Amino acid sequence: MNTVRKSVIAGSWYPGNPSVLKKNVEKFFESVPDLASPGEIVGLIAPHAGYVYSGQVAANAYKLIRGNKYDVVIVVGPSHRVAFNGVSIFSKGGYETPLGVIPVAEEFAEKIKNLSKITVDIPEAHRQEHSVEIQIPFLQVALGKFSFVPLVMGNQDMETCKELAAAIYETVRDKKMLIVGSSDLSHFYSYNTAKKMDTVALEYLKNGDAVGLIQAMENGTVEACGGGPMAVTMLVAHMMKADKAHLLKYANSGDVTGDKSSVVGYAAAVYCK
Repeated sequence: MNTVRKSVIAGSWYPGNPSVLKKNVEKFFESVPDLASPGEIVGLIAPHAGYVYSGQVAANAYKLIRGNKYDVVIVVGPSHRVAFNGVSIFSKGGYETPLGVIPVAEEFAEKIKNLSKITVDIPEAHRQEHSVEIQIPFLQVALGKFSFVPLVMGNQDMETCKELAAAIYETVRDKKMLIVGSSDLSHFYSYNTAKKMDTVALEYLKNGDAVGLIQAMENGTVEACGGGPMAVTMLVAHMMKADKAHLLKYANSGDVTGDKSSVVGYAAAVYCK
């Protein structure tokens, strides 16, 4: 494996000790009520804050894929630290967490790159970015061995979302795949204001309405740092005929810390055949 991206958030955003990390994720799963499988899960939306804040919300989605086997997992996150146009793909090597190295599905990555002119290798977009990495320990505990394609979006407009979704679909259309959209919702409003704004976003997630979500973000009625990744997840799920949407959990940081003066919103959802 030629390029391994080392963890930049182990020991801060989630535990750095492998056994503590695994127990942490297992504990989140144990706290989620048992649900009957809603069908074949193709798309998953989960938040990307530190586990103490959003891990329990994320677990509601990840518990439903425990023990599943996928030909490939696609993880799409927004760029928080590096500004660039298009989409950055990490196309060779792997991502490392305390639970081990997850290899990049290099053939799938190359195909996505070849199908989309806006998808290119920008390694620095991945180096310090937490939105993809934060999802991986959940996937490692839920799935065991898997390979994946990490994507970080520099632009989140509808044109970018549609082009990326089309390239992903053409690459995985005949495979068993999972796409993960990494996003938090509103940032730093009071508890009640955040809930009101996030309720609008949740309606778009429940309806699988990618276009409506991006339009609402552009006109300011909704805020989400990963609106593009959520939209791409919904678009790909729809193309894969996974049109059953299940909104599993909403909470915000005020529900965890008790400080309701300035909160961040989190949601978990899945899209099934």
